[in-house]
Amino acid sequence: MRYLTAGESHGPELTVIVEGVPAGLPLMKEDIDRSLAERQKGYGRGRRMQIEKDEAIITGGVRHGKTLGSPIAIRIINRDFRHWSRIMGIEPPEEEEEVKRKVTRPRPGHADLNGGIKYGHRDLRNVLERSSARETAARVAAGAIAKKLLKELKITVSSHVVEIAGIKAERYPLSAEEIGEAAGKSPVRCLDEKAAKRMMEAIDSAKKNGDSIGGVVEVVAEGLPPGIGSHVHYDRKLDARIAAAVVSINGFKGVEFGLGFAAAGLPGSRVQDEIAWDERRGYYRLSNNLGGFEGGMTNGMPIVVRGVMKPIPTLYKPLMSVDIETKEPFKASIERSDSCAVPSAAVVCEHVVAWELAKALLEQFPCDQFPVLQKAVEAYREYARGF
Repeated sequence: MRYLTAGESHGPELTVIVEGVPAGLPLMKEDIDRSLAERQKGYGRGRRMQIEKDEAIITGGVRHGKTLGSPIAIRIINRDFRHWSRIMGIEPPEEEEEVKRKVTRPRPGHADLNGGIKYGHRDLRNVLERSSARETAARVAAGAIAKKLLKELKITVSSHVVEIAGIKAERYPLSAEEIGEAAGKSPVRCLDEKAAKRMMEAIDSAKKNGDSIGGVVEVVAEGLPPGIGSHVHYDRKLDARIAAAVVSINGFKGVEFGLGFAAAGLPGSRVQDEIAWDERRGYYRLSNNLGGFEGGMTNGMPIVVRGVMKPIPTLYKPLMSVDIETKEPFKASIERSDSCAVPSAAVVCEHVVAWELAKALLEQFPCDQFPVLQKAVEAYREYARGF
């Protein structure tokens, strides 16, 4: 299973083509639209979220509510394009208009300068339009298909925010389903109401000061049987693939599983998860310090993965930069931005993790027909339980 996306932030639309989804998976437009709507929520988002109301237009691969096994094509229209049609149009612009709209002052923390050097662009808008986090809408659409597949296989994936601007939330022993329900009711997707209030105050303060703040998000997945992934090659280790997917999200600079970096300061006796067995559950662990992974494979415990998002680098009080034409110092260009996108990033993270989980399952089990996949996964669960 794979996907490709195309489109620019202020272009006419985003496009995603998803290949390898089994035939016969129940899938409706609403399954994708729900995820797109969740991505657009979140305290601290900018004005664009009031302009865009993302929805999926499925143009291939689905008929009468079920997938066909052929590539699924989805379009997400950028409603704001009408205000950018001259700037982002396909036809060559008037020379005066081109000079007026040219971006020559790269923003620190963005792809602007590096991308300009790599591809030879003298107008850095050619870089920033594609490197924008707007592209994550297409990734969420692909991930929504993966989440639907996982749900039909009795696997739940949810996300929540555990930290913003150094404000840490209390931990609660909730299931993945309960986490999803509670997070959806919070403006910052935080389960701790007191911490959520302080997070919103920090976002307000950052916005007032023309600054931005980052945070930490957590994704929890329940229902995967043990042994998904592999220990035999580096590129088949499922936790490694999830880690790569998480840090590929715009602004993410770190990832950890279970105890994560805290494990470095503890003895092994307090880190490893002891093994137990009973007739109902089969094998399970007495703790989940390793976040559901051992040796690059799932161990049957909930998967717990956290990602660190840096503060958004587009600032309304811009940092110093250098004009690539004159080489003179200037304040960086200003593009419309959010003061905090951590709640939205949690939703993106949830969907990229769901994608990797679904992809790994399809690699391990027969996957041309979804009913066959369902039976194979359930048979494997029974096998693992009594191993």
